[in-house]
Amino acid sequence: MIVVIGAGVAGLSAALAVAGTGRDVTLVTKTELVESNTYHAQGGIAAAIFADDDPKLHARDTIAAGHGLCEPQAVDILTREGADRVREFAAAGVRFDRDAEGRMLRGLEAAHSRARVVHAGGDATGKVLELDVSAMVRANPRIHIIEHAFLEDLVVRDGAVAGVRVLTESGSDVLAADRVILATGGAGRMYPYTTNPQVATADGLAAAIRAGAETADLEFYQFHPTALAVGEHFLVSEAVRGEGAVLLDDHGERYMTRIDPRAELAPRDVVARENFRVMQRQDGHPVMLDVSPMRKEHPDLAAFLAHRFPTIDAYTKSLGFDWSREPIPVAPAAHYYMGGIRTDLNGRASIPGLYAAGECARTGVMGSNRLASNSLLEGLVFGRRAGLAAVADGPAAIWHPVPFTNSATGRPSGEQPVTLAMPAIDDHDKASETWDRNRIEATMWHGVGVLRNADGLGAAMHQLGDGLALANADADSGGDVDSSYDDHTRRLENRNMLTVGYVAANAALARTESRGAHARTDHPEPRDEWAHSVAYRMPLA
Repeated sequence: MIVVIGAGVAGLSAALAVAGTGRDVTLVTKTELVESNTYHAQGGIAAAIFADDDPKLHARDTIAAGHGLCEPQAVDILTREGADRVREFAAAGVRFDRDAEGRMLRGLEAAHSRARVVHAGGDATGKVLELDVSAMVRANPRIHIIEHAFLEDLVVRDGAVAGVRVLTESGSDVLAADRVILATGGAGRMYPYTTNPQVATADGLAAAIRAGAETADLEFYQFHPTALAVGEHFLVSEAVRGEGAVLLDDHGERYMTRIDPRAELAPRDVVARENFRVMQRQDGHPVMLDVSPMRKEHPDLAAFLAHRFPTIDAYTKSLGFDWSREPIPVAPAAHYYMGGIRTDLNGRASIPGLYAAGECARTGVMGSNRLASNSLLEGLVFGRRAGLAAVADGPAAIWHPVPFTNSATGRPSGEQPVTLAMPAIDDHDKASETWDRNRIEATMWHGVGVLRNADGLGAAMHQLGDGLALANADADSGGDVDSSYDDHTRRLENRNMLTVGYVAANAALARTESRGAHARTDHPEPRDEWAHSVAYRMPLA
């Protein structure tokens, strides 16, 4: 039996790929089928499908943004097959934005050398994609959907995956499976400022860690430079800056032109860090995003914003802003995890029977910093590859992810996975003090946030370890047997975020350099000896 956990674009693609071979597949989702990181994605899908573009150019841009940690083979697959997947879904009826002649529209985003980002619904690409593809999934009789089922843990027997334990309103149950594809999305809810939905609590990644799977690149979390600094920290898409918006400080001065020749269209890590530094200099006040330069091309700016960015336009208006007339306050927010479960080029993890795709996976395409609008593309491509591999793999399948290469030397890095001990309770007087969500968020933001140093990372590592030990003890005891389903799942979500946060803090403390989204104020430059990824694992609990 094949089970897919997660219903974003990676999970949907995996399920459709399995069903397309004539096999049945069970798709398990935490809430409703359409609620996922995909549903909330605004920016678009990068694809080299236009006459003036080529997958090799897209690959070059992706590798440049990844600051030396991309796996070239994986990037080649992403850009070549990604173009095919976008054409395929467009032909299948996904409602991409088109001009009056029916040609797909495209936009330019940060660090792309071509305008290659296609959109749907203006700034609602993920929502349209999720709705259209989930409709295909619902219509497929080979795909059996279980909604409102929370992944508690993987079941591992004799070193191989044997199923998943899921929690529903009626209790805990085991779904037997010899192939499990994790497509559970990101972990942004570890932070107080995030563009991620409530479901993004690192569930699949944490379950894989507890099962002993290798992970990599967990020190690299991308902070989107421009989330609204009020309300729900709603993401203000990269595409807004692509259309000409600029960033201003408290004095109304534009500052990104002094930082990078690409100014507001520099890679996200560059813009996010500078926004954070400017906020520090102005006592935490947010920076301002000014769309008025667009007026030169669009004299009726209010009408243009309402048409091009309808979701952002409606949300800003709901907060009392008229962004066609005044700058809006923005701040960096946790947006996308480059790291995850270490896989090979077909989604195979280090545990036989386990696959991963999408944001919870480390396929090697993102490196240390994701190129804008590559995330939905990765889900389309590697979700499909994982689904096909899960069907095709037999006893001879190799469960060893692709070796890491040192990009500075071009040779294998020789790194062996680092084994981290599961932390234990060192103060039994605190055994009942399980952590709440606010404490997790604050610890991650201050210790493992936009800018980092050894003192903050070390303190966060020890604190998160203590919290994880308490959460594990609570889970082992069964928690409060009289608690509601919502209370139970929240405690398990907190445990998951403590698990991933603890590994991330260890990895960030070990990486004594700055690279991509990992910025150390005490080690501000990249170092050739760190021009490779490092795998981490915990012994099977």
